[in-house]
Amino acid sequence: MRLSEAITHPVGQVVFALAMTLSIAGLWWVVKDPFVVAGLCLAPVAAIVAVRDPFPLCLGFIIFSFFRIHEAYPFLEPFKIPKMLALGTISVLALHFCFRRIKPYWRPELKWLCWFFAHVTVGMFFSAGRPQAIAYWSDTFVKIFIMVFAIAWLTTTPKRFAIAAAGFTIAGIATSAVAISNALQGIGMVEGTRVTIGRANGSVLGDPNDLSLVLLFPLAFAVTLVITKGVGFLNRALGVIGFAVIVWAILCTQSRGGLLGILSIMGLFGLRVIKSKVVLLTIGGIGALGLFAAAGISGRSSGGAGEAGLVDESAQGRFNAWEAAFWMAVDHPVFGVGLENYRLNYYTYSSMLGTFEGIAKAVHSTWFAALSESGFIGFWLFMMVTIGTLKASFKVLKRMDRAVAGGMAVPPAALAIAAAMPAGMVSFIASGSFLTQAFTWPLYINVALTVAVAHYATTLGINVDGQTPEQVKAGGWKVLLGLRARPA
Repeated sequence: MRLSEAITHPVGQVVFALAMTLSIAGLWWVVKDPFVVAGLCLAPVAAIVAVRDPFPLCLGFIIFSFFRIHEAYPFLEPFKIPKMLALGTISVLALHFCFRRIKPYWRPELKWLCWFFAHVTVGMFFSAGRPQAIAYWSDTFVKIFIMVFAIAWLTTTPKRFAIAAAGFTIAGIATSAVAISNALQGIGMVEGTRVTIGRANGSVLGDPNDLSLVLLFPLAFAVTLVITKGVGFLNRALGVIGFAVIVWAILCTQSRGGLLGILSIMGLFGLRVIKSKVVLLTIGGIGALGLFAAAGISGRSSGGAGEAGLVDESAQGRFNAWEAAFWMAVDHPVFGVGLENYRLNYYTYSSMLGTFEGIAKAVHSTWFAALSESGFIGFWLFMMVTIGTLKASFKVLKRMDRAVAGGMAVPPAALAIAAAMPAGMVSFIASGSFLTQAFTWPLYINVALTVAVAHYATTLGINVDGQTPEQVKAGGWKVLLGLRARPA
């Protein structure tokens, strides 16, 4: 019996579980922490599930890494869940790939992503703060890159599309619940009114702007579960709850970028539901005024109504940060200043411009972050990834809608993901213009799921980019280098 058959055979799984249990029992003499041991005791069950189907494990790793669930719920910290999921995910993926249980395929969006990743990887060795660049690359960026392919190549069935949509929505609800609780109790507030999560522990969610962008991603899935026909009552109820809770949490952040993201998502879905543009614009205008009033933007200590002048202090700070980012790219046009090096260089360039405010600031723009930390070449590649994914998401949705109108039976879960992707991309572009998210999860999850739903549409016989099911198979190095012509 081959190893690939043994690991999926019931007897082999029992033997594997018994061996793992005995090993963990032995660890009790070394590890005395009951929480850690309890987590390890669940490892055999998780390992068996992951060997049979690695998709839930990969999805769990992305959810914990992106939504920082363990930081939102500190009692999970002792279990070291992200590290365990990372190790398990990479191991299981390698196992499945070696035994050819994962079937790779290719799309143009992956080509541009590979070029951008390669450019950033080489650039980190030329950065001034090389230790910071290498640390961020190894801790975060390389994992994101691997997970793009994992999700794209594993999300191949309607069941997995449904799990992804529900999983992201539930994660959004879980994170939003903590944000709302913190807002009601006044915990971790910035500027007195803006909610954060885990700020005292240095969490990524400790910045209200970043928190709002994280919550925009599940919002797109919550809305698509509400408006997509055939997803079922439970999914629709989950979408309704998710929409209400996530919007409430984003309002608590008082992030103007977050509000723009909400309007972008609702505007795109409104186009699918409301046929009259006049009615849509009217509802959108009223909704925008209502959102800004509900968020209490005018009451912010920075960027609120209390600041005089056409350009408030918050906006001026962004302009200064963007100008510094531009001159960083001018001085380092090929590779930029390097990953996670903007803050390290902020003092030098802001002092040169006479705008240093005493502390190193974030660039507050996805585009200027890509420009400053990867140079003009890296920025061009980043834009190719973004624009290519945006175009592909709209094209896939359009072709799927046309197929449904023509009588083709498209699974509701796949259609829901297809509808969520353009909304996710547009909200990322709108809010990302004011938030620093060039090298974190939001864009790259959108890339992975857009590629996955485009591939699935092709396997259904829906013509996407003129590719047939045979032409979307792994294309080799010629496709990666862009030497193979796209099909007519």
